Amino acid sequence: MTLLFYRKISAALLLGCFFFAGCENDENEVNNLYKKKLGVEEAKDVRVIYTTTGKTKAILTSPLMLRVQDTVPYYEFPKTLKADFYNEAGKPESKLSAFYAKYRETQSVIFLRDSVKVINMERGDTLYCAELYWDRNRNGAEFYTDKPVRIRTREQIINGIGMEASQDFKNWYIKKPLGTINVPAAQFPQ
Repeated sequence: MTLLFYRKISAALLLGCFFFAGCENDENEVNNLYKKKLGVEEAKDVRVIYTTTGKTKAILTSPLMLRVQDTVPYYEFPKTLKADFYNEAGKPESKLSAFYAKYRETQSVIFLRDSVKVINMERGDTLYCAELYWDRNRNGAEFYTDKPVRIRTREQIINGIGMEASQDFKNWYIKKPLGTINVPAAQFPQ
């Protein structure tokens, strides 16, 4: 064989080695190419109005709402959620606030956490807790938790574990009361 043939073979091998040595893939980058990506829709300064039979039942507001397309799609409110609940006459009956909320539409349940607060607008009774569920399908016990709670009335502070309450927060039940502190009405915070 000729010298020219050997030079071409040598050049091809050398060039091939150069390409193989120069190619390197980061394993994380390759894995990320095949990883399932979740679809996330973002909405800012959200105001959602819930109605039944043409009457406003609740108005939810949040500075940020995320709609996540997962196996079970959900809405997430990572920067606070506030809700005002209305009675049949259209008057506000209770207010709710939390720093975080997650709503699974298929279950019609909202999970609230971080400084959860519910106030009855008529009597002023106030619930404080770290976690709370709001289920519209639980008639008369829409709010519930198995975590520690504190309820402040005009005369008492009641601590306990677990609670169920109506959405207007007029009727509530503490599953395991831990103690009551009587407080004069004059010391009730405004």
